[in-house]
Amino acid sequence: MPQVTPPLIVGGGLAGAAAAIDLAHAGLPSLLLEREAHAHDKICGEFLSGEAVAALAGLGVDARALGAEPITRVEIHAGHREASAALPFPALSLSRRVLDEALLQHAAAVGTEVQRGVSVRGLMDGMAQTTAGDISASALLLASGKHDVRGLPRPDGPDEIGFKMYFRDAALSRRLAGTVAVTFFDGGYAGLQPVEGGRLNLCLLVDGAHYRQLGSWPALLARLVTEPALAALADAEPLLPRPLAISRVPYGHLVGTPTDGLWRLGDQAAVIPSFCGDGMAIALESGRLAAAMLAQGATAAAYSQELLGRTRRPVRLAMVALSVARHPLGRLAAIAGLSAIPGGLALLARLTRVADPHAPESRLAPA
Repeated sequence: MPQVTPPLIVGGGLAGAAAAIDLAHAGLPSLLLEREAHAHDKICGEFLSGEAVAALAGLGVDARALGAEPITRVEIHAGHREASAALPFPALSLSRRVLDEALLQHAAAVGTEVQRGVSVRGLMDGMAQTTAGDISASALLLASGKHDVRGLPRPDGPDEIGFKMYFRDAALSRRLAGTVAVTFFDGGYAGLQPVEGGRLNLCLLVDGAHYRQLGSWPALLARLVTEPALAALADAEPLLPRPLAISRVPYGHLVGTPTDGLWRLGDQAAVIPSFCGDGMAIALESGRLAAAMLAQGATAAAYSQELLGRTRRPVRLAMVALSVARHPLGRLAAIAGLSAIPGGLALLARLTRVADPHAPESRLAPA
C-alpha cells in the first residue's frame, strides 16, 4: 500500500526548501525529495537581489554569514559600448552549492523530512511515483527547477544552450569587486560576477545554431574572449572539469491555472531571463507564498493566480528586454539610451523585480 504523508515537495532547490521551511514554521512539516544525494553546483547566475536576501532572512538564513559577496553595481556591455549604474537595492552573490545546502539543512532542522537521492518518475492524482516507492500526499508541490518531471513538460524553449563555468583570476576579481557585468554579443549573452572563495561565475546563454557552428566549449570560450568585457577570461583559470550545460530553457514561461491540483513553484511556475537577476527571488517568493496559502487552506489554483499576479509584469518586461538585446541594433540603441538617461538602468532593474509581497496590492503575504 502507498505510504501516506503530509505535503510532498519535489525538489530541494530554493523554492522547495523555502516552502518546506515555512510549512514547518506553520505546523505542517513536509516530506521533501531531492534527486541529488549530495551538495552540487547548478546552472545559475547566483545573483541574490534585495528581495531574495530579504526572503532568505525571513526563512532564518543569513546569506552574508555563508560568505556571500556584496554586489552594488551593474554593467551592461555590447562590444565597446557600456552602460553602468549603482543597483537600487542591496544585492549579494553566493553559489547555489552553498546556498541550497544551507537551506536544506535548515529545513531539516526545523522539522522537514528530507530524503536525498530519490527521483520522482511521475505525479498524478495526489500520488508520486518515486525510486523509493509510491507516495500519497495531501498536497503535491512541484519544485524541480529547470528539470521537468516525466509527463509534466513545460513548453519547449528556443534552441538555446545555457553554460556555466567558474574561474579564478585575482586581477579580474579585483576589477569586478561588487559588480555584476552582463555582456550581449551576436548569438547570446553572458553574466560575470564574483562569488565566495575568490571565484568568478560565468553564466551564459548562446543560440544553439551558433554553438554548433563553433563546435565545442573551447571554441565558444575563444569566441567569448574576443568581447572586450570578457577578454581577461583568456588568462583566467577554469575551476570545473567541464562547464555545466542545459538546453531549451523556456524563458517567458508563466503557468496558468492548474487543472491537476499541483502547486508549481520556482521555474516550474515562472521563468525569467537570467540576465535580469530575479530568478532566485522568484523561486524563494513562490515557495514562501505556496506555504502560506497551503497553511491557510487555499487551493493550488488560487495560489497560481496569486503568483501569476506577482510575476507577470517582471517576466514580460524581461522578455521584451531580451528581444531587444538579441538584435545588434537593438543592443546599441538600448545601451545608448540607458547611458543617456540618468537612472535608466536602475529603473529597469526595479521594473523587473518580482512584486513586493508586503506591498498594499498583495492580498496575501507569506508568514
